Amino acid sequence: MSYSNPRVRKSVFRVLRGNVLCSIATVTRAHRAHINTAYFVYSLDLDLYFLSDPNSLHCRNLSANPSMGMTVFNSAQAWGRPDRGIQLFGSAREARGEEAEAARRVYGRRFRAYSLIMAGTSEEDRKQARQLGSYRFYHFIPNRVKILDEREFGGGVFVVVAIERPARP
Repeated sequence: MSYSNPRVRKSVFRVLRGNVLCSIATVTRAHRAHINTAYFVYSLDLDLYFLSDPNSLHCRNLSANPSMGMTVFNSAQAWGRPDRGIQLFGSAREARGEEAEAARRVYGRRFRAYSLIMAGTSEEDRKQARQLGSYRFYHFIPNRVKILDEREFGGGVFVVVAIERPARP
């Protein structure tokens, strides 16, 4: 199967649409694994974005080594029933300029509370907006996805596909 297969794409976007949290795996300078949880947004081109403190360990890790993995799944699934989740592998970097602005818009659409805080006028909103304003959007570009969608592909079946992308400027 390939990423262009409609069943594969439908499965991936079903998982992304149905979840708002992801786990982010990065590698420290000492070559040790590190994991963090974040809220994420995505585009139909399978570009993913998350908002984070640039001084956090996972963001410092990405500055030194852009290799990243991400998992997205519903943790309320019951063992023994058809499960669904994805693992994505690729690289991430801080989004800048127009890319960061586009991420901000998409993030605000998915997480209305973010937009309300950033536009808020109360002292509490302004305080939270200052903190959030110090955070940065990070752009994750997966090049491979591993899918577990037992309803779509059968029990215990993992589908691994490369994500081919056009050359970017």
